[in-house]
Amino acid sequence: MRCPYCESKIGRYAKRCDHCAKAIPAGQHLLDESGLTEPDPVIPSASPAPVPHRNSGRFRSARLGDRFVAFALDMAVLFGLFAVVDAWVFMRWGAFDGIELQLTAAALLIAIMLNAIILFLYGWLLEAACGATLGKFLVGIRVVRTSQRGSLSASAVRNALRIIDGLGFYLVGTLVASCSGLRQRVGDIFARTAVVEESFGIGLRTTAIVVWIAILAGAVWAVPRICSSNNAVHSRYLSQVVVRVGRTGDSAYFRVARFSFDMHTSAAP
Repeated sequence: MRCPYCESKIGRYAKRCDHCAKAIPAGQHLLDESGLTEPDPVIPSASPAPVPHRNSGRFRSARLGDRFVAFALDMAVLFGLFAVVDAWVFMRWGAFDGIELQLTAAALLIAIMLNAIILFLYGWLLEAACGATLGKFLVGIRVVRTSQRGSLSASAVRNALRIIDGLGFYLVGTLVASCSGLRQRVGDIFARTAVVEESFGIGLRTTAIVVWIAILAGAVWAVPRICSSNNAVHSRYLSQVVVRVGRTGDSAYFRVARFSFDMHTSAAP
């Protein structure tokens, strides 16, 4: 049987098309089998069918491989931002004497909080305003809404639920998307969004490339300069040292509480 809206092949008793996401009229398979056709049914305005694209009911769901590549590109940018923020936090609430870096509980807590805020704001604002992050622009995919929910609220729900999709290094999100007809992860299902293929203009993609490179280059330039400064602040709370990173002689070490990992750096004679 074919969908009366986009002519895509669907199951005989399918209730909704996997390609355009529109509801299939009851008895459509009988019309197809008899060779008859009928005009598009009028859908009551009280319950409009989801339209997962801003301008058209036809779309192609983004492949999981493309979404993974976009995610990797986004994480490269985010790690650059994280490196700048973490370097500033560690130098301010930690201690570095040229040989050993000491991280206090306050430094780790502040760094984790700031990284989480940056991660959320990056996806929320870019997807709400443009429909795509830098990685999605480069790959050619976009986040679209499948309901009348506002873009800000839909993007907020989608990115807030990364805490669930990201479990097991995004194993949960990958499994849910693999089992979904529209390849929706948990965040997409609750936010009523979908990720689709999109053809961006050369101007947008060029801008995304320039911004992506500029962020990484800026991080490479800024981190050493931040680490060379010494503006440590001694906090009354959470001031105990929990992580030590440094080197002694021919070995480097990484210590967390009572656990220690040592690695020899000199070549054997």
